Amino acid sequence: MQLPKTSELTKRYYSIGEVAVMFEVNTSLLRFWEKEFTQLQPRKNQRGKRMYTPKDIEMFKVVYHLVKERGFTIDGARRKLRENKDETINESVISEKLNLIKEELLKIKNNL
Repeated sequence: MQLPKTSELTKRYYSIGEVAVMFEVNTSLLRFWEKEFTQLQPRKNQRGKRMYTPKDIEMFKVVYHLVKERGFTIDGARRKLRENKDETINESVISEKLNLIKEELLKIKNNL
C-alpha cells in the first residue's frame, strides 16, 4: 500500500473518513490508536468531529509503520515511540523512501 506523501497533503484539515481511506483502515482503528498513542491527538471542531492536519497524518504513518508493517504490538510500538521518538520517525521516513525507490525500480524492470 502506498501511503500519502507529505507533499500530496495539500489541505489544511482532513476528516477521519479521508484519513481512513488514505491508510485503508476503518475509522474505528484510527479512534482506537488515538486512545493508545498520546502522540495522536487530532483537533476536534465544535461539533466534536476530528480534524487531522498533515502533521497528524505523518504521526499516523509512523504508528502504521510500526504496527502494520513491522508487526509491533500496541505496547511495543508505544514503548518504541516513548523511548526514541526521533529515531523511530526517521526509520519510518527511510522505510517509506525505500519503498518508493523499490516501486520505481520495479516499474523500470517491467518496462525492459
